[in-house]
Amino acid sequence: MGVRGKRIEDMKSKHIKPPIYYPTFFNLQGKRGMVVGGGEVALRKVKMLLDGGAKVTVISPRPHPEIVKLSKKKAIHLIQRDYEAGDLKDAVIAMVCTDKEKVNRKVADEAKKAGVLVNVADHSEPSDFIIPSFLRRGNLIVAVSTSGVSPALARKIRTKLEKSFGEEYATLLSIIGEVRSTIKEKGIIVDAEAWQEALDLDTLISLVEAGQREKAKTLLLSKLEAYRRSIKSQEDFEKKETF
Repeated sequence: MGVRGKRIEDMKSKHIKPPIYYPTFFNLQGKRGMVVGGGEVALRKVKMLLDGGAKVTVISPRPHPEIVKLSKKKAIHLIQRDYEAGDLKDAVIAMVCTDKEKVNRKVADEAKKAGVLVNVADHSEPSDFIIPSFLRRGNLIVAVSTSGVSPALARKIRTKLEKSFGEEYATLLSIIGEVRSTIKEKGIIVDAEAWQEALDLDTLISLVEAGQREKAKTLLLSKLEAYRRSIKSQEDFEKKETF
């Protein structure tokens, strides 16, 4: 039985309940992210941190060739040796993914003492957070988590969602951003309910897919304005009824 299988069996035998997680997104732009480990898992963590705009440092005596390439391109800072106490200095977040449980535990313990958020791959107990399975379409991020119970199920659900959320949603989100800017410039206040009424996804996505971007934008604006007028008319009517 492998290390991961043993951990799962240990959890079952001890009847350990998974933590209740609070879903959130971190802004890591320009912040120091540390990856301890140099294998395939470490490479994935490095790429995720880079996608999030973090300044990445990797510590590993035998890093993956792709990690070495990223170092040569100056995309990351590579320290080619074993982890040492104090390496987490200035880090905001740490990803630990070595094949040595003792090292993983040591890094996790030091991270907690230093106030650094830490994730230990395939080991939720010492981790401050876990990483969901997610898909990205421009600024749209859809994340799925099973609280660490079944990463396989999270991945399966995410794969299914990928078929429903194509790149057209990135375009739609861009349009929505433009519409929000327009109504703010006009000093128009639109509440959450108005947006829910105006976001006719089927129609808007059909227009985007047909290449009719401006028409989709115009439709969204008109729906927001129509909803706002209807609410105002209702409020005026209720005021008259009061007197």
